[in-house]
Amino acid sequence: MLVCFWSPKGGSGTTVVTVAAALVAAREAPVRLADLAGDGPAVLGLARDPAPGLGEWMDLVPDASVEALGRIAVEVAPRLLLLPRGAVADRPSAAGAALGAALAHGGGLTVCDAGRLDAAGAQVLEAADASVVVVRGCYLALRRAVGHPALGRAHGVVLVDEPGRSLGARDVEDVLGAPVLAVVEARAATARAVDAGVLASRMPESVARPLHGALTRLGALGRERAA
Repeated sequence: MLVCFWSPKGGSGTTVVTVAAALVAAREAPVRLADLAGDGPAVLGLARDPAPGLGEWMDLVPDASVEALGRIAVEVAPRLLLLPRGAVADRPSAAGAALGAALAHGGGLTVCDAGRLDAAGAQVLEAADASVVVVRGCYLALRRAVGHPALGRAHGVVLVDEPGRSLGARDVEDVLGAPVLAVVEARAATARAVDAGVLASRMPESVARPLHGALTRLGALGRERAA
């Protein structure tokens, strides 16, 4: 199963949400984390960005193989493999379509940080079993999301809830026309865990619990996935 997290606006917390979701899922079964945005290694506390990565894999299309993804995977936590972004460069949509098909291949779970959906990322999203948009409760983020061409196929929303925001989960659902699968509170404890590179070992339950619920609702975990 391939679950893609994305956002119409930078700074929404997409990478932290995606990495946290992958870590939560890895508590139960092996997971791959596909990092198309490029910030996954930093959030995971790695000293440097691994290479080669997905960029180099896409450079080999149409000769790239599903098996080759395993050769770029890096174990970053128990039962969690990171597929790093690799060289920073935009890739054509055809390469993204091939990558989407490869990531969706097999019976395991792959969680993808598709960032702001460049041409390749948009094609990976097309291959996903579930599309989740990450937003903060601000007018600008919702305005951009409403006009985004990928919103129509979103299965749900993760709302990063900041203190002082007047827009809540019901407002987001009304505006975007998609269910809020999880509300993740933007707390100082989470920021400290990310800054210290210890999110994998010290993830606050205020992050883990709602994301576990979201993945279960999507059928990526527990009984719904087994069914």
